[in-house]
Amino acid sequence: MELKKLTERIFYYPHQPEFDRPMLAYLGGDRFSLAVDAGYSAGHVDEFYAALDRAGLKKPDFTVITHWHYDHTFGMHRIHGVSAALERTNAFLAEQREHAADAGYLDTLKRADIHFEREYRNCRELKIVLSHITFQRTLRLDLGGLTARAFHTVSPHSEDTVCIYVPEERVLFLGDATSEDFFNARPMEREKLSSLTGMIEKTNCEWCVLSHTEPLKKAELLEYLYTMR
Repeated sequence: MELKKLTERIFYYPHQPEFDRPMLAYLGGDRFSLAVDAGYSAGHVDEFYAALDRAGLKKPDFTVITHWHYDHTFGMHRIHGVSAALERTNAFLAEQREHAADAGYLDTLKRADIHFEREYRNCRELKIVLSHITFQRTLRLDLGGLTARAFHTVSPHSEDTVCIYVPEERVLFLGDATSEDFFNARPMEREKLSSLTGMIEKTNCEWCVLSHTEPLKKAELLEYLYTMR
């Protein structure tokens, strides 16, 4: 699978439904590059980096995490450069690392999720790490002619949801923010979805990028969200 171009300076490695792997994005600034999310596993990260290499792009200097769920973070031990996550995200990952100290936890995850079983079929160990740096509410990274503004937002999907806005390209990365909390089997929380929708409405973006689908125009996403509220 090859890297796809969204704008002149933003690329993405598409999601893979058969493994439930999320999209991984790449922002190429004049001085630094940044990836959105750290992937499901070492294999996922390796595929992403191989696609970057084929496209003539360097490995990311930074990786920003959208939320703690394992398909977005369990490849973090494999990434190049510096990782950044919300403090709450690191707290969740610390809990997962404690669970992973139990040799049976990997098998528990495999039994609970067919996609996890496919991703980790030949693996007997989980390597869970915390991000290098953390932030509480916002983080601004100047990549050189390109700005990544990461911020915590209300979401029905996870309480540590972070979005990344790139004003120069008018792109908003949302992770899994618009989905219900599948991990805890919770129904859609309409008030949180309404708050999230309001944030998207106010953001001066052309593209909205969710992790498990192709990028959407802002109007397309809002039209869908209006039917969900």
